[in-house]
Amino acid sequence: MTTSAVTRSGLDQGLAELRDDVLRISSITEDLIARSVAALKRQDLNTARELLEADARVNALRYQVETRAVQIIALQQPAARDLRFIMAAVHCAIEMERMADHACGIARICLRIGNEPLIKPLIDIPKMSEIACAMLHDATSAFIALDADAARHVAQRDNEVDSLYTQVLRELLTYMMQDRRKVEQGTYLLWVAHNLERIADRVTNVCERIIFAATGTLSDYKESQQPTPPAT
Repeated sequence: MTTSAVTRSGLDQGLAELRDDVLRISSITEDLIARSVAALKRQDLNTARELLEADARVNALRYQVETRAVQIIALQQPAARDLRFIMAAVHCAIEMERMADHACGIARICLRIGNEPLIKPLIDIPKMSEIACAMLHDATSAFIALDADAARHVAQRDNEVDSLYTQVLRELLTYMMQDRRKVEQGTYLLWVAHNLERIADRVTNVCERIIFAATGTLSDYKESQQPTPPAT
């Protein structure tokens, strides 16, 4: 076996391990998001406490991705497409770790509300969670396949989450204006919706990095979707 073949084999192994690390982070984060909102809906305080402990696993995996990426770059000297993949993996891990932070924020809000009856049944917030989880799951699949078209399709769903967030905002503000006793919990629920909206935004950031890894083009997806103003 030639030296170049040995080098390529080592690089492929390192990239596969990096890919697996990102897949693990995504899986844990998706679970955190879904379970945090489910715990809030059921007011399951024990589950909320358990979720806060899981955040440390995500943090450790994120640091592992960064360390592994540095080692691959230093020892294997990847070029072009492989280097873009490594950089995308690092950015994806960072974004997913922050999504996990948002999910833990929801768990903390669950604990703050405690057993106090919810001011309204949670309908749109769980919908936001379902879409955000589906976006993260599909974005991870696009990352594994380096499928730029799939990543673009995932990013488009951010608009659904934004629409639901606006709907939740208006509804909760109405409740709060009608009854000042609902202001505190209404504010907590607004934070939950905001966290989910930010999670979807971060999935969009992941999609941008997937597109970069696959095509070599890096751009702000949301900015690119804005209509071009007419010439003056």
